[in-house]
Amino acid sequence: MAEVLGTFEQAVLLAILRLADKAYGRAILQEIETRLGREVSAGAVHATLERLENKGLVTSRLGSGTPIRAGRPRRYYQVASEGIAALNDARATVEDLWRGLRWPLKGNA
Repeated sequence: MAEVLGTFEQAVLLAILRLADKAYGRAILQEIETRLGREVSAGAVHATLERLENKGLVTSRLGSGTPIRAGRPRRYYQVASEGIAALNDARATVEDLWRGLRWPLKGNA
């Protein structure tokens, strides 16, 4: 099994999967904020995207420029097959950790 993904890396990869062909920086940021229910810095998202791309878990491509962005292109992301495998490993790891415990946990108080 490869290195287990962190929670934020999982959030980024899952956001890309949910957004499909509309997965670019700002959309990914908004999806993560919606799912986590909190503000997230754009820098954290972009640093994580770069790290995931360097690990071979995502790929990116430049789209065409748009007038709204003064002609600058958007970078679109896609989860690579290695990213899918890493997500499956992360999910399996968490399920293994929880196996045998009842949800929700109850305290001893």
